Amino acid sequence: MKNFLFVLMLLFVGSLLAVESDQSNVVGYIDYDLIAGNNTIALPMSQGYALASEVGDAVGASTVGYFNQSTQLWQIIYNSPFGGWNADFPVSNGQALWITVESAIRFSAEFCSIGGLPENEATYALVAGNNMIMLPLNKSSLSSAALVGDSIGASALGFFNSSTQLWQIVYADSFGEWGSDFATFIGDPLLVSKDNAGTWPSRAIPAMSSKSLRD
Repeated sequence: MKNFLFVLMLLFVGSLLAVESDQSNVVGYIDYDLIAGNNTIALPMSQGYALASEVGDAVGASTVGYFNQSTQLWQIIYNSPFGGWNADFPVSNGQALWITVESAIRFSAEFCSIGGLPENEATYALVAGNNMIMLPLNKSSLSSAALVGDSIGASALGFFNSSTQLWQIVYADSFGEWGSDFATFIGDPLLVSKDNAGTWPSRAIPAMSSKSLRD
């Protein structure tokens, strides 16, 4: 995406809605183009990653983190220059992650028909304050920050711009109007601020706590 933290690519080799005899056949993928430095990615598909260290090893990252809603801070684990992570935490479908890499790399999330799709689309238990989400695969109609924000009932929405290494945030005024906007795509990791707690889109997945981090 132009001026965004990553390029989101969908490669269609046929209709995603078609029923195929080989359910493992890859019909497309989502790419996150990472620059040297800090980036955010998400886990849109069921790829078999159970731990943050596994994602970090796949990307060649020096750090991996998640946003802890309880503390309102990023919780980061580090990869030693001699190999080995200082801690770990579980990861799941739809989770947004903070990734630091030393050199540019492309992290591909395979987008497979039928068998490759997650059993359940990601849903989020949002707290009053800041939250990190991924725009679910079934929310392609929410093509702008304002549309996403209105759907969630957010007061602010943003993304991490890896080019500037800064967060780019748009805000809703007291009348619910957005002062500015930016394009959004399925798979986008997004920062969401809310004035009250809620679940989006429907069924909640448990918010991770600091107890999830294992030394």
